[in-house]
Amino acid sequence: MDLAVADDLSLLTDGVRAFVEAELLPHEDLVETLDAVPDELFRQIQQKALAAGFYALNMPEEHGGGGLGARERAVCEIEFGRVSRALGVICNRPAPILKACQGDQIETYLKPTIRGERWECFALTEPGAGSDARAITTRAVRDGDDYRITGTKQFITMALRADFMIVFAVTGVDETPRGPQKRITAFLVDKATPGIEVSPIAVLSNRGMKSCMISFDDARVPARNILGAEGGGFAIAKNWIFSGRVMLAANCVGLAERAMGMAATYANERVAFGKSIGQFQGTAFKLADMAMEIHATRLMVQDAAAKMDAGTITQREASQVNLFGSEMVGRVTDNALQVLGGMGVTKELPLERFWRDARVERIWEGTSEIHRDIISKDVLREFRA
Repeated sequence: MDLAVADDLSLLTDGVRAFVEAELLPHEDLVETLDAVPDELFRQIQQKALAAGFYALNMPEEHGGGGLGARERAVCEIEFGRVSRALGVICNRPAPILKACQGDQIETYLKPTIRGERWECFALTEPGAGSDARAITTRAVRDGDDYRITGTKQFITMALRADFMIVFAVTGVDETPRGPQKRITAFLVDKATPGIEVSPIAVLSNRGMKSCMISFDDARVPARNILGAEGGGFAIAKNWIFSGRVMLAANCVGLAERAMGMAATYANERVAFGKSIGQFQGTAFKLADMAMEIHATRLMVQDAAAKMDAGTITQREASQVNLFGSEMVGRVTDNALQVLGGMGVTKELPLERFWRDARVERIWEGTSEIHRDIISKDVLREFRA
C-alpha cells in the first residue's frame, strides 16, 4: 500500500495547521482557566471554521459537508490533535452514524448539524455499561406512535452543548442461537424533550469539554426518530466505532508531536553540568523513542484510514491502531514531562495538561484491556488448528 503523503494531503495539512495555530491555540489558556469555552468564542470559532471549509469535513458533500475520505480526515485529525479538545471539537466532525438519517431526519437533524445550526452528542455509555455496551439497561417502550425512554447515560461528551442526542436504548429481546439478546435501537432525541435532565461530571482530562450524566424519565420520542431500523442500533454504529478508533489515534499523533517538540526545545536550551541536557543519553534516548513511536503510529493511522476508504478495515486493525496510539501518547507526554523536570509539572507550561489529557485516551474509545482482548482472540483464531 502506498503510504506516501500526496501533494493534496500536504496542502490540506498545511491549511488545517495554519487554522489551528491562528484561531484555536491562542485560546487554550482561557479555556483551561475557565474550564469552559465562552459561548461567544464558541460561535466565533465555529463561524471561522465554516468560512474556511474546515467544518463537518467528514459529512457528505451532497448535504453540505466536506466529503473527505478517511485518509484525508486522518491528516486533519492529526492537526486538530495539537490543540486542546475543547477547542478542536468546535470544528465539528459530526458522528458518522448521522449519515444513516433518512426522510425528514435529513432536514431536521443532519443538514442543520452540518451547517453548524445544531449540535449532537452520542449517548451509549451507562453507569453499568461501558466496554460491555450490550449491558445497557435504558429502555424505550412503544406507546402508539411514540416510544417512552427511561434510563441513565454517563460520560456523554458535549451533552451540555448539544441540542439533540443519539440515544441507544433496549426496545425488546430477541431469541438467538446464543440465547436471548437485547434488541438495541438508536433514537434521535431532542434535548428539550420533557423528562430529560443533563448534569456535568467533574473529570481529570480535557477541561472545557464537559462529560455529562443524562437522565431519561419517561421521555416521549416519536417513532419516526428511530435512526436506521428498530433493533439495528449496533449495526449502524459499527462504522462510527471503527472511525472513532482510527481518528483517536490520529489525534494522539498531533498531541504527541507537540509534546515532543516542547521537550526537544527544552533539552537544547537547558544547561546542566556545563552542557545542554539533550547531550546526555538519559534525555536524548527519550526523544529518540518518542520520534520512533510517533512515526510508527502515523503509519498505522495512514494504513487504517486507507483500509477504511477501501471498506476492508477489520475490528482487529481498528483496535490495534487505537491501542498503540493511545498508549504511545501516554508514554510520550510522560517522558516529555520528565525531560522538563520540575518545570513540566508547573501550570506555567501546558505540558502537565498534555499529560492529563493523554490519560483518557486509553479509556474512552475502548479500554486498552478491551482492545487487547479483541486483538488476542483474533490472533488465536488465526492460528487455531
